[in-house]
Amino acid sequence: MNKPMLIKNGRIIDPSQNLDVIGDLLMTDGAIKEIASDIKKMPTDCTILDAKGMIVCPGFIDLHCHLRQPGFEEKETIATGSKAAAKGGFTTICCMPNTDPALDNKATIDFIKATAASEACIRVLPIGCITKSRAGKELADMGELAEAGVVALSDDGSTIADSRIMKQALEYSLIFGLPISDHCEDAMLSEGGQINEGIIATRLGLKGIPNAAEENVIARDIALAKLTGARIHICHISSEGSVELVRNAKKDGVNITAEVTPHHLTMDEEMVLDFDTNAKVNPPLRTQKDIAALVAGLKDNTIDIIATDHAPHTDNDKLCEFAVAPFGISGFETAMGSLMKLVHNGDIEINLLISKLTAVPAKIIGSKFSNLGTLKQGTAADITIFDPDTEWTVDVKDFYSKGRNTPLNGHKLKGRVMTTIYNGKIVYKDNSVKLGV
Repeated sequence: MNKPMLIKNGRIIDPSQNLDVIGDLLMTDGAIKEIASDIKKMPTDCTILDAKGMIVCPGFIDLHCHLRQPGFEEKETIATGSKAAAKGGFTTICCMPNTDPALDNKATIDFIKATAASEACIRVLPIGCITKSRAGKELADMGELAEAGVVALSDDGSTIADSRIMKQALEYSLIFGLPISDHCEDAMLSEGGQINEGIIATRLGLKGIPNAAEENVIARDIALAKLTGARIHICHISSEGSVELVRNAKKDGVNITAEVTPHHLTMDEEMVLDFDTNAKVNPPLRTQKDIAALVAGLKDNTIDIIATDHAPHTDNDKLCEFAVAPFGISGFETAMGSLMKLVHNGDIEINLLISKLTAVPAKIIGSKFSNLGTLKQGTAADITIFDPDTEWTVDVKDFYSKGRNTPLNGHKLKGRVMTTIYNGKIVYKDNSVKLGV
């Protein structure tokens, strides 16, 4: 049984309750017991954490990450990935099925759940495949996957090109109440592409990936979601046109949600000017105009959530010429520091940022997880404590993730996770945080 803990003097922000107060939070038996301005009555063996100057909020939820296990343990494992996520303030992460074997049956889902139960330090929820082996040819057994406990269905990284198969997937998903999460990429347009299509691609002599590669498939998915009435979730949107498509679909009553990554919100295509393979990601980093549209989409709720798309690779994977390097950025441990740039610049409010990382993703993964993303009394004590003003320099040597592939190495960020609590237990604590009794 977890010891009781009192978090004192923090700014407690919980968008699920429209709560924003300076005060104390008491947790006992791994659950939220009380929030008040000054809690004096507490258990005798209570641990005290002074959060003065810090923000206390529900644990972050990431609906899109890659833990690589099984099959690619040299890049990441459930153990190392969950530890890195905890350092980034995440208490719940949803892992994508592009493993080997792919997560397309009960046995593979059971493996993820069993490994997470024994080795992960936070909650790991599996996402199952839409099609067998992610080949886009034949639907996986959605009933079996739903019964096994997946929270969504996706062929992440492999867009279903066959619209008939996609329509069938959406129709069957209605039976099980699961969202279809789609990586939207027209492979005929993006084939061979390395970075955003534009002036920089031309200057570097690299084949570009046009916005239309993403927007074409989003438009198709919207049409099919409207036809079937099913839930469609659009992964990592990156372009101004994609934002407008989703905005109009919502106005039209389509059952659609969308996510954006920290890197697409805070980095543009200039990050690849020196051929830094760590900035090679799919969809590619785009322009400042696209970033402005993404931020506007966050503010008007066209974009529902922020998800990391944590995609770890080995050092050797990225130590090669740009054209053969794999796509992906390791994002768990830099997410909060990157996103706080938007707050400090006045682009978004801190409460909105927290909602996109907590209450809203909890709603997307369904009623079974309605106790997540909140600090309501009696719910699991999943809590993130961060200092919005602490400046720090990214050093990949300090990463818990096996993947050190980030273009932010050596960059200074402002805003840092100080403590992460999962089910009432501290799973990450910065060395500067002191505990008392």
